Amino acid sequence: MRKIVLLACLVLIFGALKAQQAPYLNPSLSLDVRVQDLLKRMTLEEKALQMNNNAPAIDRLKIPAYNWWNEALHGVARAGLATSFPQPIGLAATFNEQGIFDMGVAVSDEARAKHHQFVREGNRAIYTGLTFYSPNVNIFRDPRWGRGHETFGEDPYLTGKLGVAFVKSMQGDDPKYFKTITTAKHFAVHSGPEPSRHEFDAKPSKKDLWETYLPAFKMLTQEGHVYSFMCAYNRLYGKPCCSDAFLLNDILRNQWGFKGFVATDCGAVYDFFMFHKTAKDSVEAVAQAIKAGSDNQCFGYGAAVIPAIKQGLLKESELDTAVARLLRAKFKLGVFDPEELNPYSKIPYSVVNSEAHQAKALQMAKESIVLLKNNKNTLPFSKNLKNIAVIGPNANDAEVLLGNYNGDPAHIITPLEGIKKAFSNASVMYAKGCNIIDTPNYNYKSDFDQALATAKKAEVIVFVGGISPRLEGEELKVKVPGFLGGDKTDLNLPTIQTQLLKELKKLGKPIVLVLLNGSALAINWEQENLDAIVETWYGGEKGGDALADVLIGNYNPAGRLPVTFYKSITDIPAFDNYSMEGKTYRYVNKPVLYPFGYGLSYTTFTYADLKLSANILNSTTPLKVNLSIKNTGNYDGDEVVQLYIKQEGENMPIKELKGFKRIHIKKGEQQSLSFELKSSDIQHYNSQSDSMQIFPGKVQLLIGSSSAKMELVGNFELR
Repeated sequence: MRKIVLLACLVLIFGALKAQQAPYLNPSLSLDVRVQDLLKRMTLEEKALQMNNNAPAIDRLKIPAYNWWNEALHGVARAGLATSFPQPIGLAATFNEQGIFDMGVAVSDEARAKHHQFVREGNRAIYTGLTFYSPNVNIFRDPRWGRGHETFGEDPYLTGKLGVAFVKSMQGDDPKYFKTITTAKHFAVHSGPEPSRHEFDAKPSKKDLWETYLPAFKMLTQEGHVYSFMCAYNRLYGKPCCSDAFLLNDILRNQWGFKGFVATDCGAVYDFFMFHKTAKDSVEAVAQAIKAGSDNQCFGYGAAVIPAIKQGLLKESELDTAVARLLRAKFKLGVFDPEELNPYSKIPYSVVNSEAHQAKALQMAKESIVLLKNNKNTLPFSKNLKNIAVIGPNANDAEVLLGNYNGDPAHIITPLEGIKKAFSNASVMYAKGCNIIDTPNYNYKSDFDQALATAKKAEVIVFVGGISPRLEGEELKVKVPGFLGGDKTDLNLPTIQTQLLKELKKLGKPIVLVLLNGSALAINWEQENLDAIVETWYGGEKGGDALADVLIGNYNPAGRLPVTFYKSITDIPAFDNYSMEGKTYRYVNKPVLYPFGYGLSYTTFTYADLKLSANILNSTTPLKVNLSIKNTGNYDGDEVVQLYIKQEGENMPIKELKGFKRIHIKKGEQQSLSFELKSSDIQHYNSQSDSMQIFPGKVQLLIGSSSAKMELVGNFELR
């Protein structure tokens, strides 16, 4: 009996040693060899369940459980302590690629540190992994879209450049291992309305598809080398995006050379048979998704994979292709290798919400602030102020600052707290004044009375209003005047706030309106009647400190609008119309309240000395653009220099952003800077070839401080 037991033990030991020596566990072998070796060891059932976002462990193969769903929109999200940076629409207002990159390094440091701590604790649940459903590079084509504040704005070029910076910093530069894997979402043509997102059919013109909706995704693929895509809920030209081989194979993999994996949006496969009616059940839907190029299903139907194969709807080889892509991603994250081989495993947990990261959050919040109006130099305030009234529904609301898809920082600085710290020698008096919106049975009179009584004692009034991510956001259960399902139904500041502002105006004291919001507002009365307006977006954990630094003059604001602020909702076409005609600075012909790229400063800048290296741009030699800028005012400050082009020809955009640089110039000093344009940077859609191409012709080059203020103009010919 003892011999039998001994023999059994030896067999087990030998088996364990053999498993350890399996090629897929050998870090020195090539990635493809390891992937194929592991794949062939898996049963059909095991492969099928790996399709789900919550992939179970396969103990016999030393495959740990892994949940593919994690979030890092502007900081590691939904997993406890983490630094919260400004919401992406605010990040876009920085017009700062390097700033976004540096932020991504901090976020991915925290992501790695948190992941390894979770593993040590045996926690492999949702929001503990290294695959992040970020960034959102959909185009914010319409200010009514509730999720627009998750994006980098309305311009394809700005969105692409900032998205690339985020991807590169998050994924790292190690030749063997990814630091994290980022996900470009939602592919494609997805930007509301929220209530119909599971069933609508987007039908843009091919010109708009290729010139507006796809460029940022292409840039993330070819410049950023993003390793994951998320396909959208909606249909495109009648086909659900997550079962659209035209999108996922023809364009993404064949034309753009994408090498990573595609994840479905959460529950998108369900939509095939429940809303789109393109599949009869989950079995048919799963087969359609995998065959089209979707590899991983969030809230999916892994259990339907084998029935799909048995019914002849799916081949095992097609399943293998998808599973191999997922295994490759795990190998590149270091899941199967000893931690000591992975440079990112050594990042200490102490980086999480560290002082250095909090400082970076403050810097990004300051850079995101846009000064919209400053009548008679109302701002910055004198540091000798004695009495300040801080009023408004967002003045002391910490939650609003975090936007959505956020982490939990140790402390959030509200506008009220920030102002009290900055103006420590003044009496800072606070009254909420009113709710964000008027609601049934809300008796606002007592709130108004308190606000007016407080304001009467002050030298200046800071009104902190705007809207809230509780009103604009992803598929919200909201139906109140001005908001529906997460989207806006008008563009105005909520009526109750304007009503209170009109009462405060009667006091005859300077009023500064501070906006916390994620989308453009039609603040016409406010622009006409208030002394200063400051746009702060959803500024993250240090939003209040950033605002206070601007109000007191410790920081000179230089944020620029990444979206157009229209005068009225009647100035833009229907929300569900995906044509770009009449939308965004590239196509709007009507007067607007504030143009794309707009933002004021406490100082002034003079542009001069424009020089083009040639008057012809061809495929062989880039065009170099040189100029100088001088700070001619009384404050040190940043300037965001923007380069646009306007090409002659039928159906061309009014103008297009093709370069931007944020530079710091001390008062009285001058800087030289340069841009470079390649002919391949200027392409438009050709309906005959159904592709993007260069159209020879005359091009005007425009350089200025916004899309509507051109300081320097040049001309060249594109050949």
